[in-house]
Amino acid sequence: MKEQGKIFGGFAVFILIMAVVYGLWTTHSSHGTEAAGTTALFLAFGLCAFIGYYLAFTARRVDSGAGDNPEAEVADDAGEVGFFAPHSWQPLALAVGGAIAFLGVIFGWWLLWWGLPIILIGLYGWVFEFYRGEDQNQ
Repeated sequence: MKEQGKIFGGFAVFILIMAVVYGLWTTHSSHGTEAAGTTALFLAFGLCAFIGYYLAFTARRVDSGAGDNPEAEVADDAGEVGFFAPHSWQPLALAVGGAIAFLGVIFGWWLLWWGLPIILIGLYGWVFEFYRGEDQNQ
């Protein structure tokens, strides 16, 4: 994780430099200023900085993995990654609700009133799907 944090940190610095250069370049152009690209680059810098900080902060708290060892083999990272639900309908509910909510941005904000309950039901079901029914752990 330490290496990934450094990669994202370096990428964030590169994007910050490019955002400043792009902002200055478009400010002095003959067509006027262009704020959307500059804003997008600064937001991309913020996202990369957040991810880099998270990875660097988490790397201090967990054991170093095979990715941090330059002499590691690919097989050193083999094993169980985590638990993933084998059969869940909740992502479908989240996708349908998200699609309806994003269509609300296009056609009218009133569609959010239809999409938001579907999103909340899907999110609730996904979080608590192993706390009820036949999948309940005792």
